[in-house]
Amino acid sequence: MSKTNFTSGGIQTKTFGERLCSPSLVGGLKQETLPFAAVNILLAITAFVGNSLILVALHKESSLHPPSKLLYRCLATTDLTSCLVTQLPHATLWMYVDGELWSLCLFAYDAGHITGYALCLVSLLTITAISVDRLLALLLGLRYKQIVTLKRTYITVVTFWVVSVVAALCFILNYHITLWYGRIIIPSCLVISVASYSKIFHTLSQHQAKIHDPVQQHPRLPNALNMARYRKAVNGALWVQLAIVACYLPYCLVEIVITHCKTYSSHLVVLWEIAIILIYFNSTLNPFLYCWKISEVRQAVKQTIRQELCCPWS
Repeated sequence: MSKTNFTSGGIQTKTFGERLCSPSLVGGLKQETLPFAAVNILLAITAFVGNSLILVALHKESSLHPPSKLLYRCLATTDLTSCLVTQLPHATLWMYVDGELWSLCLFAYDAGHITGYALCLVSLLTITAISVDRLLALLLGLRYKQIVTLKRTYITVVTFWVVSVVAALCFILNYHITLWYGRIIIPSCLVISVASYSKIFHTLSQHQAKIHDPVQQHPRLPNALNMARYRKAVNGALWVQLAIVACYLPYCLVEIVITHCKTYSSHLVVLWEIAIILIYFNSTLNPFLYCWKISEVRQAVKQTIRQELCCPWS
C-alpha cells in the first residue's frame, strides 16, 4: 500500500488510508458503504464455514501424505483466520465510514492492512511450497517420504508464519521494509511455482511419450496407477494456485495505480474495494476447489456432513 503521496510540487499529502477515512474522499459513497460491509460479512461467513469443514475433513482424512496434508491445512487455516481477523474488521471499516467515525475507520484500515498482508504472504508461500512438494514427489520417487518429512514441513510452515508476521509488523516501524519484502517474495514465489509446474508437466509428457512408444517397456500397473493419482494431485494444486493468482492480481494492479496516483477519487476507492472483495472471495472459493479437485478431501467432507446431519448421503 502506498504509505505517502506527493503533489506535483513534492509536498507530502495524506496517505490513501487517511483519505479513505475522511469525508473528502468517501463522502459521495454513502450508498455503497453498507452494501460493501454486507458483502464482506457474507463472504466471511461462507469462508468460515467452508474452511472449518475442510479442516475437520483433513483431520479425518488419512490417505494423503502427512506433509502434503499439513500444507493444505495451513492454507485452510490462513483462509479461516483471514475471515475472522481481517475480513470482519474490514467490514466494520465501512460501518465506521457510514457512521463518520473517522478515527476508528483509520484504525480498522491499518489493522486490516497489517493482518491481511501477513496472511496473504503465508498463503502465497504455502501454495508455492505445495508446488515444490509436488515436484519433489515426482523427482525423488521412493526417497520422497524419507526427505519430505512431517517435521521438516512443520518447520517450513512455522517459518512462513514468523517471517510473514514480522514483515507485516515492520509496516508500523518502516513501511519500506514491508514494501520491499513484498516486491521480492511475490515475484520469487511466482517464478518458483511456474518453474515447478513447468518441470512437472515436462516430465509427465516424457513419461506419457514412453508409454506410447512401442520400443519402450511399458510401466507396471501399480506405477501407472500411482502416476494417475499424481496427475490428479498436481491438477488440484494447480487449480488452487491459479485461483489465488486470479483473485490477487486485480488488487496488485490497483495498488500500483494507488502508489503512482497523485490524487485519489471515489472511483478508485470502489475499484480498491472490489479488488479486496475478490481476495476475500478466494477464501470462500478454495474449499470448493479442494472438494472438486481432491477426491480424498471430497469424500471426507461428505462423510463429515453425513455425520453432522445424521442422514444418508448418496
